[in-house]
Amino acid sequence: MTRAPWRWLAAFVIACLVVTRVPAAVDPLPFKDHAEEVRFQNLAKQLRCLVCQNENLQDSSAPLAADLRREVFKQMQAGKSDAQIKSWLTERYSDFVLYDPPLRTGTWLLWFGPLLIVLVGALVVAATIRKRSLAHRNSAPPATPEDDW
Repeated sequence: MTRAPWRWLAAFVIACLVVTRVPAAVDPLPFKDHAEEVRFQNLAKQLRCLVCQNENLQDSSAPLAADLRREVFKQMQAGKSDAQIKSWLTERYSDFVLYDPPLRTGTWLLWFGPLLIVLVGALVVAATIRKRSLAHRNSAPPATPEDDW
């Protein structure tokens, strides 16, 4: 009788593993040659999926990413350069679509924001430590031999 719950649990765990291992559909594109395929893959790795935000366009399985991959492929077939394709995407979706956004007045926070946060945090920690050490020094009474009994 005690084995039945374990069997159900094992079946549930196996089912969950099988469901999570289903591969995402790959949309095959008719490349002219291997060089064009490599160019497409390099370009798709430089672009961010707008839905996932932590995956590049190459690795994302989101429907919008598949649409953008097809659009990038169409523009490559039309003879546009990588810079022209990136320009088109940034005009449409802003610099957020690029994994390596250019340094401009609108993107300075992306580039220097983390450093600014670390510096502010270090200043807060230093001020807190200094304040506590001053408070500890001022609050400690002088040690006298009479108080040690």
